[in-house]
Amino acid sequence: MTDTELDLSGNHLLGALPQRERRLLIPRLDSVNLRTGQLLSDSGQRIRHLYFPISAVISMMSLQESGATIELASVGREGMVGLPALTGGETMPNRIEVRSSGCGFRVAAGDLRAIYPELPMLQRMALLYMQALLTQVSQTAVCIRHHSLTTQLCRWLLLALDRSPCNELDVTQQTIADMLGVRREGVTEAVGKLAELRMISHSRGHITVIDRAGLEGFSGESYRIVRNEFDRLLSPAAS
Repeated sequence: MTDTELDLSGNHLLGALPQRERRLLIPRLDSVNLRTGQLLSDSGQRIRHLYFPISAVISMMSLQESGATIELASVGREGMVGLPALTGGETMPNRIEVRSSGCGFRVAAGDLRAIYPELPMLQRMALLYMQALLTQVSQTAVCIRHHSLTTQLCRWLLLALDRSPCNELDVTQQTIADMLGVRREGVTEAVGKLAELRMISHSRGHITVIDRAGLEGFSGESYRIVRNEFDRLLSPAAS
């Protein structure tokens, strides 16, 4: 196994591919470093590349005419961004930007489309991932409508942890407020509440999760449904 092939295992979808599909795909992949805040695709813009994160985390953002934003879904090593380039849609009404710096792979949309019929496992994994991603987006809507800000924060932290190698997150309260589409003061209050309950500790631009089980209990089904669906669809046994 070459170093490039070994690196593919850092992304769940690429790591699930058989050797034949890897050999077709590897020459078309570029290893990239993604930086926080980097815009990968804007609303209505034709998607030119697909990204498979490894250590980076990418946000699907809804940007309103007022300038307000909200994160619809986050994508890490479990997935990919740019699916409309494979389904024929070519564009999407959302902004795709890097939330947390890290590395990943990039492939030109045209290059992947040209060999996509020869990649049956990637086709299968992409469809399963699309279903899991839709679950995340739908539960985001449910959580915003029916749950308290503290519950929304717990869910957001847990989803971030799922895409992080440790229990520490480098993130500001303003960034979390932008992701949740709320005022920073509300996030500050919710963070303080979780700290009082000894579920997290925090300092400027940094949050450490102390009690993950407590966060899961607080978030309830808003997180559990998403996690269970990702596990069901994308576990090694499922693929």
